[in-house]
Formats: sequence, structure tokens, C-alpha cells
Amino acid sequence: MVDQDTAQRPLSAAEGGSYPKVRRIRFGFGEDDSYGKYFVNDDIVFSHFVAGLSGAFPPGEESFIRSVRRFADDITDPVLKKRVVGFIGQEAMHGQEHRRLNEKLVEKGYPIGWWDSETLKDRQIRAEMRLPARVHLAMTAAAEHYTAVLAERVLSSDEIQGIPGEPEFWNLLNWHVLEELEHKSVAFDAYRAVGGTETMRIAVMAALYVLTLPVSLLSLAASLAQDPIARRQPVRLIREAYSLVRGPVFRGIMGELARYLKPGFHPDDIDTDALLERWQAELFGADGTLVDHLK
Repeated sequence: MVDQDTAQRPLSAAEGGSYPKVRRIRFGFGEDDSYGKYFVNDDIVFSHFVAGLSGAFPPGEESFIRSVRRFADDITDPVLKKRVVGFIGQEAMHGQEHRRLNEKLVEKGYPIGWWDSETLKDRQIRAEMRLPARVHLAMTAAAEHYTAVLAERVLSSDEIQGIPGEPEFWNLLNWHVLEELEHKSVAFDAYRAVGGTETMRIAVMAALYVLTLPVSLLSLAASLAQDPIARRQPVRLIREAYSLVRGPVFRGIMGELARYLKPGFHPDDIDTDALLERWQAELFGADGTLVDHLK
């Protein structure tokens, strides 16, 4: 039964009429190594930041999948069930391809292998099982808002698309964020369907909102501290860190993330349909740049 403070909002056409498409895809990491270790614009800080994100994605995606599977028998709406299946399939593929990228990044010297350790996985699963299932799903819905905000930025910004970098990394990024927009409301709708309340949804997001910046900065600092080249160039690191924070990826992002805290918010309140159509054609249309990557 839905709690009294759960938002009552009719399904939109986007929510009820589309299913996330699972694309079997494979990227050729390491085929172009012209950028060397710092594969994003020869920028030490930016490259470490992106490598850290990629390291965190496989265990993160697996946690998201577990959170919705905990309610497999409670979701009865056939449309939502199909959307959840698509969500799980897309997240599984994201984890698979990021895991392959991460193997290359570890070879380059990025300290991200610990993310995929069995020890961490066991601890993560035990921690999840201690959480109320709705809290776990609320965390996934909140995290999906983070990825949707980043996805919209990446796909709508010519400045971001113009950042030089290893081509296959950009191919992976554009595919990943496209699919994040395709399924951006699935976990949210699943949470609402199983009785998740507005109070819990907002409280969980508020906690993540407060923790995200310090945790991200500490993780980035720890990664840079293990890079001997970075340790020898403190002035460069300060300059690059400033550019990252003030650049197009993060400029004004906290305000966009805070939209989720508004009572009654829904991910589809942010219209990304035109952006999705454009990039679906760009990547997977008849002459799409990633058609040859599909298996």
C-alpha cells in the first residue's frame, strides 16, 4: 500500500510508452593510445577524476540492479516491469564495458582496481542487506538523477564534446550517458510503485547531496597522491583542478541536482526527448557512429 505522503502523479507518455533498449555493444579499448596515460585532454586531474568514476561504475551499477530486484515480486504493472527489465539490461552492459575499460586504466597506473575487489563487493552487499529495501531503492533513484544531470550536460554541450581525448573513451561515454537518459525515471517509478514516500525520497537525496562533494574530492585526492607524476607538479594540479571545477562539467551543477529535493519532482519534468532523439540517431541511426560496435 502506498504511504500517505507518496506523490500521486499520473504517468506521462514518456514513462508509460517507452522501454530502455538493451544494446549488445563492445568497445576497442587500447587501440588508440596516442593520449598516453592522461587520456582526457592530457589533463592529469580530469583524467584521474574520470578514471575514478569509471572504477566506481561496475559495483555501482550492480548495486542499482540489486535494489530493483529486491522488489521483483512487488512491481505488478506490466509496463513498469518491462521498463525495469530494460533498466537492468542496460546497467549490466554499462558495468561490463566499464570493467573492460578499467582493466586498461589499471594498466596505465590508475589506482582503481580496489573498486572491483571481492572484499568490497561482499561488504557492499552486507551493507545493502542491512538497509530497508525502500531506502536502497531510494538511493538508486537519487543516484540516477545524478547520472541523468551529467548525461544531459555531456550530450548538450559542444564545449564538453569538444574536449580532446582518446576516441573510444568518448564513444563509451556518449553511449553510457545516452542510455542513462533513456532509463532516467525507471528506478524512480519503481520506488514510487512499491510505496516509497516523498519524505524518504527527499531525505535520502539530501544526505547524498551533502556527502557527494567531500567524498568525491577525497577520492580524487587519494588517486592523485598515488601518481608520482602528479606529486611532482603541484602547480599544474591546482590549475587543472580549478579548471575542472569551473568548467562545463560542473559549473552550476549543484543547482540542477537540487531540483530533486523539490516535493513532487519527477525525472521526466526535465524534458530531454529532443536530445535523446538527436543522439539515438547520431550513435545508432542508419549511419550512426557506433553501429559498427554493436554485437
